[in-house]
Amino acid sequence: MAPPGSPSPSLRALEDLGRATLRAIASLGFGAQLLLDSIAWIALGRRRGQAVHAAPVFSEMMQIGVRALPIVSLLAATVGVMLSIQGIYQLRRFGAEDQVVIGVAFGMTREFAPLITGILVAGRSGSALAARLATMTISQEVDALRVMGINPVRFLVVPSLLAMLLVLPALVVWADLVSLLVAGAYVSSELGMTLQAFVLQTLDLLTAADVMHGVWKSLFFAVLVALIGIVDGAAVSGGAEGVGRVTTNSVVHGITAIVLTDMLFVFATTR
Repeated sequence: MAPPGSPSPSLRALEDLGRATLRAIASLGFGAQLLLDSIAWIALGRRRGQAVHAAPVFSEMMQIGVRALPIVSLLAATVGVMLSIQGIYQLRRFGAEDQVVIGVAFGMTREFAPLITGILVAGRSGSALAARLATMTISQEVDALRVMGINPVRFLVVPSLLAMLLVLPALVVWADLVSLLVAGAYVSSELGMTLQAFVLQTLDLLTAADVMHGVWKSLFFAVLVALIGIVDGAAVSGGAEGVGRVTTNSVVHGITAIVLTDMLFVFATTR
């Protein structure tokens, strides 16, 4: 039984919901402000006397993209083979297993390659970005940058955002190539089709719009991963425990945002 004068459980739940909603709205506003500030620094940084240098961008590209190539290749190959296995198994009921090329080609380029790559980058690089910014915030390094006259958005946010925008689409194209080649090798061994025939049939089916469908989505994913990692990292509190908490939050929020954005993108472009 609740003490006299204390709010009822339903009222407390409503208050918690309201606070969570206000925090979400504040995070959305902060993320939008960061995006606008980043665009302003990219366009006007040299005029303001703090140009965005290429070296930090290339360093972030190495961390986000080049070092992620092995795991992206492994996951792309695995998903390509799994899609081939399921496609052949289901189409064999109708004696149309040779049509598996259609499902693999369109499924990988339009959906699975950008989705898997975006989720991987969110779990790998988005969480690292949140942990780094959270650690810098707790140790007052962000405040030290302001004292030295260095804008934190230009110094911390812009290189990561630019690197994400440049690297994530390239990773998606690489995932397309790896997944289709490995799927082609499996389909060739399973159905007696030559790899050359698989490649030619895939090229006949796919258009540039199909490939760009996944690339365009990856640009949205790149912005989401970068901004969510930064917003969550900047919201840190509570020392080392807080760093772990915001790192976990950035992974959950990033993956959720990617899946929801992918659904909305598909709904808007393929109906």
